[in-house]
Amino acid sequence: MASLLLLFLFLFASSALSQDSLIGVNIGTEVTNMPSPTQVVALLKSQNINRVRLYDADRSMLLAFAHTGIQVIISVPNEQLLGISQSNATAANWVTRNVAAYYPATNITTIAVGSEVLTSLSNAASVLVSALKYIQAALVTANLDRQIKVSTPHSSAIILDSFPPSQAFFNKTWDPVIVPLLKFLQSTGSPLLLNVYPYFDYVQSNGVIPLDYALFQPLQANKEAVDANTLLHYTNVFDAIVDAAYFAMSYLNFTNIPIVVTESGWPSKGGPSEHDATVENANTYNSNLIQHVINKTGTPKHPGTAVTTYIYELYNEDSRPGPVSEKNWGLFNTNGTPVYTLRLAGAGAILANDTTNQTFCIAKEKVDKKMLQAALDWACGPGKVDCSALMQGESCYEPDDVVAHSTYAFNSYYQKMGKALGSCDFKGVATVTTTDPSRGTCVFPGSAKSNQTLGNNTMALAPSANSTTSGCIPKYYHHPHASTLLSILLIVALVFL
Repeated sequence: MASLLLLFLFLFASSALSQDSLIGVNIGTEVTNMPSPTQVVALLKSQNINRVRLYDADRSMLLAFAHTGIQVIISVPNEQLLGISQSNATAANWVTRNVAAYYPATNITTIAVGSEVLTSLSNAASVLVSALKYIQAALVTANLDRQIKVSTPHSSAIILDSFPPSQAFFNKTWDPVIVPLLKFLQSTGSPLLLNVYPYFDYVQSNGVIPLDYALFQPLQANKEAVDANTLLHYTNVFDAIVDAAYFAMSYLNFTNIPIVVTESGWPSKGGPSEHDATVENANTYNSNLIQHVINKTGTPKHPGTAVTTYIYELYNEDSRPGPVSEKNWGLFNTNGTPVYTLRLAGAGAILANDTTNQTFCIAKEKVDKKMLQAALDWACGPGKVDCSALMQGESCYEPDDVVAHSTYAFNSYYQKMGKALGSCDFKGVATVTTTDPSRGTCVFPGSAKSNQTLGNNTMALAPSANSTTSGCIPKYYHHPHASTLLSILLIVALVFL
């Protein structure tokens, strides 16, 4: 038995390490009191992040990454594009100073030439492909072209009519640039780099795009977006945008260029008019995105084909101009503490930024009360949660409502299951929080205020978003809010199973 356990742990650890390579982070530069390169590397190592993207080729940062194995994307800033595009010697000098001087000690894997040039610096669009070719030629001369790829990140705004994805195409204004660019990527085996921001798509849709669809939250089957041409079902904006890019390339007869998402994220704070830039939404989006990527879910067009993705971004950029949200995309503060605790139980060690391990499962407030009741009944019944504290006169009876009682039961189950992935879902009516829901004498399991150790008995599975069971009659405990009619119907259903 012990040998089997060791084998399982070895396989699990190996799996986690292989998964980690799919997620990276962007490291911005507009940060007051930016941590030293050594501190940055230490944070990345502590979070098991082995991919980063830099917006320049900073010498001290590249030296700090030496011998760490971390895969690094370095960048040619937009302001250097013109010079590089006009001179092979200038490009060769850039590669000598910023690549050859550090490789292979520093594991540089990609050179990003410019950033969103077509949409943010359109007057430089005509020289973009020339710059790419000159950098590639310099790599060939240095015998580094097989180890290091050359590409350029694009805003997803270059794609028009992105839904349905099968009808998407690149803005034809840019055909004189896009077509030779795709030919270059295809000939060099380089990926199309794409920045994907469901946050902006959601905000700019004026309510047309549901928030849950932008956040990777579970949707009912009839709420999923269906591409009428392919009959592919889309459960989130991210996949729809990535597939739109695949279809746009195929429209131009390019079908074998992979996509790497160089930026994606959600702001955790916004100004008075930025209502959806919240910690909860940022946590939900990034947690779900990371899980989606490391599970190698792929997209409806390319299921099982992992899309390497770089989270925007590692630190909040407090010096960045623009609205409040622009300063608050980071996962961490500059002192190394997390802006919020990602909900990644069971996802391996990557970005395990819960330094306190204090997470709780609570009931969502704006959900169907009947679904809450059914999930509560399940937790206190087949889920084998001790719900005695919810009985009248006990410490957690007040407030006597289904949200409060469900929160206690859901959290008890979540803690009992070791905060395992999927143990705080209950068909979408529960969510993880870092705020201790204990109140007064009602101390929740998992709270620092409690010394209680919950037993890990039979591992009954909580109703998940994919479950066909919304709840069962409590086996050991009848909750005061239980519906008699619901109980009768469920008994009848069980008899005929």
